[in-house]
Amino acid sequence: MRSRMLLARAFLALLRADFELFHLGFRRLHETVKKAEVRPQRGGSDLRAVLHAVDVAAVLYFKEVRCLQRSAATVLLLRRCGARAELVIGVQPWPLRAHAWVEIEGVVVNDRPHVTRSFAVLERC
Repeated sequence: MRSRMLLARAFLALLRADFELFHLGFRRLHETVKKAEVRPQRGGSDLRAVLHAVDVAAVLYFKEVRCLQRSAATVLLLRRCGARAELVIGVQPWPLRAHAWVEIEGVVVNDRPHVTRSFAVLERC
């Protein structure tokens, strides 16, 4: 039952991130993530369970989930579960690309560990 509840929360977090980004703009999504507080919890979900729930929710989502929505949703869920997660947005100058991922205490948790070498960090929140 806990995994179903976590999956539902992951789906709703994706829906919120998607809605805010495309209907209210990047600034609103950025503010939401920046203001989200870490909620210390006893017996909260573990990191792997949260990451797995977001992965499954992204597969079940009704449209393609991009890195920004996925990472924003992941940060919101992880903070709700007591983790000090950060949304990191980076850019690669050539070819021009932007990417978003999640770090906890400087460790990449939802992407390849070497992503930090491929992208210059523009923002952490």
